Order: sequence, then structure tokens, then C-alpha cells
Amino acid sequence: MGKEEREPRSSDRKGSASSPAKRLTRRDWLKIAGGWGTAALMEGLERSLRSRTFAAENPIKLGHLTPRTGFAGQLGAYAVLGAQLAVEEANARGGVLGRPIEVVYEDSVNPGTAVQKARKLIEKDKVQALVGEILSASTMAISDVAQEAGILFISTGSHSDEVRGIRCHRYNFNVDASNTMYVNALGRWLVQHHKIVKWYFLTGDFAAGNDAYRVSKRFLLDHGGTELGNDLVPTNTPDYSPYLLKLKSIRPDLVFLSLGGSDQTTFLKQYKEFGLSFEVAGAIADVAQFWALGPDALTGVWPLPWYHGIEAPAAKEFTERFIKRFGKPPEDHAWSDYIAVGMVLESMEKTGSTQSRDLVKFLESEAEFEIYKGRPGKFREWDHQLMQPVYVLKPKKKEQMNDEWDIFDVLEEAPGREESLEVIMVKKEESGCRLEPL
Repeated sequence: MGKEEREPRSSDRKGSASSPAKRLTRRDWLKIAGGWGTAALMEGLERSLRSRTFAAENPIKLGHLTPRTGFAGQLGAYAVLGAQLAVEEANARGGVLGRPIEVVYEDSVNPGTAVQKARKLIEKDKVQALVGEILSASTMAISDVAQEAGILFISTGSHSDEVRGIRCHRYNFNVDASNTMYVNALGRWLVQHHKIVKWYFLTGDFAAGNDAYRVSKRFLLDHGGTELGNDLVPTNTPDYSPYLLKLKSIRPDLVFLSLGGSDQTTFLKQYKEFGLSFEVAGAIADVAQFWALGPDALTGVWPLPWYHGIEAPAAKEFTERFIKRFGKPPEDHAWSDYIAVGMVLESMEKTGSTQSRDLVKFLESEAEFEIYKGRPGKFREWDHQLMQPVYVLKPKKKEQMNDEWDIFDVLEEAPGREESLEVIMVKKEESGCRLEPL
């Protein structure tokens, strides 16, 4: 007999002997299978909807800390935009690990406030990682909190060698260059152009300022220069005339600044008004402040970790995306917070984890990241400093500028492409960093 004529088994029979069971045809079986398929499809859709609902209700949360008020508030505003763009782009790609990204932003105007906000982000908001900060004293305070809680913290704007030296922590990584990196990069150019002569220092009275003075003075003396003196300047100083009159009488060959935030522009504006002609250089530079100053008063030679005018295709693409979103180009703090958020999210994606311990191991593994400089960056395992070049820049003449943002010419990338990035970095035996066990 054929398959359609086969005698049904006893288990297939229904009803009484006088009412023989209906024989199931091929069409009947297809209808039943179709019903099963619909049920399976509906169950799959329900699981997918539940999964999406779970993801929406359980986002990956990052905590962002930066001063949004005070003398570094203008820089913090750009840092927020950089972090915001990174998260928007990540969510447009579908998030990370199937989950959307949320950021809780806090104003860390001083170290005391920074500690309170960091604890709030960790204990109340339950963030998976912390990103940000510009002030070195606040960075060290946040780093202590993050280490105690076992939460990854990628700092983005701190210069002080101490942060990645004697105050280093296992859960803290540093995107911005250190003072040693800035001074060595700038110093190489100053040596080449015979600027290591008689210097006078003006130093901002804050952690990174004092550290920058220590590093730059050592560089000057190690290369045969002479220090004529140093003035420690309180932050938010409105009147620099006493310092400028002193400089006029001392007549140094070069004034070396370690001022930060709005103090840079206040000094340079008054320096211009006094009509002084001494050369100027500095270890700490902030593009947003220089944009606000304008080209007429801008002078000196400066080191920066990133500038939107550098010759790198990825840098140009990032700049275009930023301009499209915010109507102006990114400066160095927007860049650093953008890449830091990207590093956290990429680490989560590649490890399949949001646990800080797993992320620390990954970041210590010499994983390379796109940092929009024409060559990748990676963290040095033993002190968690991002290995990267620094740029030496000089202001353009006003008639050479393409627009109000085009204020610098890039004089040099240090180290050069053929050199090791270690050339400008702190040596291990000089660092003092001793990372805790994980």
C-alpha cells in the first residue's frame, strides 16, 4: 500500500468501533504543522519583545564627571559634548551588548564635590564605569573612590605626573598626556630652535600647575638653561599687572606659563595690552580658551594632545561629525572624552562584560584603539598612561586663518612616526607608580 492508504495504528483511532477514526491526509498534516509554526513564531516574537524590553529597562550606565562651572567650566562644556556624541553614535549603532547606553552627567567643580558626585554615581546611580575630569586634584580624589569601589575610571583631562605616578591606581586609566609628555614634546622643539636660555616661570597654584613647573624647571636646567624666578599665581587672578611689571624689569628671554583655564587668556590679553615682546611658551594649553581669546592676543608655542587641524583622515572625519552635530569643531577636551567613552564601550563589546575587573584586564592587554591621530593608541600596562604623540603648535597670523577656529599651525608631532612613543614618556624608574593587585 502507498503512504496515503496505510492502515492507521490503534493509537491513531478515535471514537467507537461503529465510528471509525478519520484518516489524516497530507493536507491535514500541513495544516497542523502550520499551526505549530505559527505558535513557534509567536513564541519567538514574544521572547524578542521581552528581550528588548529587558534591554531598554537595563541600560549600560556611565558616570561622567567634569567641571562645568569655575575656571575650567568652559573646557568642561566641550568635554560633555564629546561624551554626548560618543554615546549618541553608539546608540545609533544599536548600543553595546544589545543594551542602550545612558550617561549621568555631574559637575565636579572641586575635589570635595568630585568625591561626593563620584560616590553618588557609584552607589545611587549604579554606573558601570566613570569617565571624565579635568582638574588633577579632583582626578586623584575620584580615582581613590573608584579604586575603593572597584569601578573603572578613565580620566580624560588631568596632566599631573602624580596621577599616573605615586597616586596611580589599578582601576584608573589616563587618556590625556602627562606633564612630562607635554614638556618633553615642547622642550624638544625649544632645544632645536635655541630657546633654552633664561626663563621666568608663572605657575598656577593648582595641582597640575605646580607639577608642570617642577617638570619644566628640571628640563630647563638639564639642558643648560637658567631659571630667573617663579611666581605662584592663584587661580582666577583678574589682574596680572604686578607680574607683568616684574617681567618688564627682569627681562627674561622666555616666559614659561603653567596657568590653566581662564587664567591663560587673562594673562595673554594683558600681556598684549602691556606691549611686551618676550617669547612665551607653556606646558598647559586649552584650545577653547584660545578661541575665546582671539587671534590678536594669542602668542607663544604650545603643546596639545589633539587639534582638529592635524593631518589625519580619521581626525577630519571626527571633526566633520562633531561640526554637523554641534555647529563648531571639537577641541582637545571634546576629543579626549569622546575617545574615552568609546574605549569603555569597545572594551565592553570585546569582552562581553560590563564588569570593571574584566575591562581593566582588557585595557592592560595592549589593546589598540582609534584615537584620531593617524596611529593607534594603547595604554601602558604598568602605569595606565595612554601612549600617544603630542603636537607642538604656534598661532597663525590672522590673515592666514580660514575661519575663527583655524588658529594654529602644527609645527611638530612628537615623537615622530619613526620613533618610539616611549621617547617623551616618564621612565618606569622615575614614576613611583605601584599598581594594586586586581
